Amino acid sequence: MDTAAHRLTGTLIYREAVLDDVPALVPLVESAYRGDSSRAGWTTEADILQGQRTDPQGVTEVITTPGSRLLVVERDGALVACCQLEHRGEAAYFGMFAVRPELQGAGLGRQIIAEAERRVRELWDVREMHMTVISVREELIAWYERRGYRRTGRMSPFPYGDERFGVPQRDDLQFELLVKDLV
Repeated sequence: MDTAAHRLTGTLIYREAVLDDVPALVPLVESAYRGDSSRAGWTTEADILQGQRTDPQGVTEVITTPGSRLLVVERDGALVACCQLEHRGEAAYFGMFAVRPELQGAGLGRQIIAEAERRVRELWDVREMHMTVISVREELIAWYERRGYRRTGRMSPFPYGDERFGVPQRDDLQFELLVKDLV
């Protein structure tokens, strides 16, 4: 799928986020998932969730929590993506993955997730990468399956009533755990 209307040409630069990045990271994450701007890409949740995806406090917590990293991805001096990496015993957790909507579908996500997997093996010598995905996001889950992640069938409830995670537009939302062996 090639939906990217705008292509950048330079090398991807990966670095750990710092607190000064928070004002740029919040709108990046929001733009990839919520509101009309998210519809430029294919990862939008705009039809199932309204409201916010994250806020400055949530991004700050990811940056400052021990055992957690927020990986920032830049190209041509511009912030193009980010993802959360968190050490959880023999596994790492992958979350808060966002690619600028106008750049989605051009292969960036594939490159970034491969780099994230490489980093967690190097940083923490973990055996698995875990993530949770809203179970009704079949196209997104299929994308992760093509990257080697497998559905576990293990579900956790969506936090209905907690608007820090958005305002659900349907009553059947839950998270499914996806796992990939890294060894």
